[in-house]
Amino acid sequence: MPVLLIVLLAVAAEITVMVSVGSLIGVLPTIGLLIAATVLGGVLLRREGTRTLAALREAVFLRRTPEREVVDGMLIAGAGVLVLLPGFISDVLALLLLLPPTRALLRNRIIRRAERSRSVIVVDSVVVDPEPPTVIQGTVER
Repeated sequence: MPVLLIVLLAVAAEITVMVSVGSLIGVLPTIGLLIAATVLGGVLLRREGTRTLAALREAVFLRRTPEREVVDGMLIAGAGVLVLLPGFISDVLALLLLLPPTRALLRNRIIRRAERSRSVIVVDSVVVDPEPPTVIQGTVER
């Protein structure tokens, strides 16, 4: 239910902004701005996607964990979805996700949060894993 409410609020906000911009500058310039934002987003999407893919290949080649590149890829994919949605708010969010400095801020926050959620707890010099291991019992037959 909360996701549906968020989607409805986002659609209402997009329509409100489009109508406001349309009443300020006219219908044709508004449509032109939406098309220009989509084209710019597509160009940035292609450029940043190519850079991230090259960085991923390099990380795999160097046998380094590609966590930064994977998170960047997810953020770029999210930006791609936002670019395709009509509206100024989604386009601005997409363009922000496609800019390397703002994407780096989000990426670092996501990685820190993921590391914190999988941290190991040390109690009196005994390592306690927050999640018990999954045990599957079975037999092996040849």
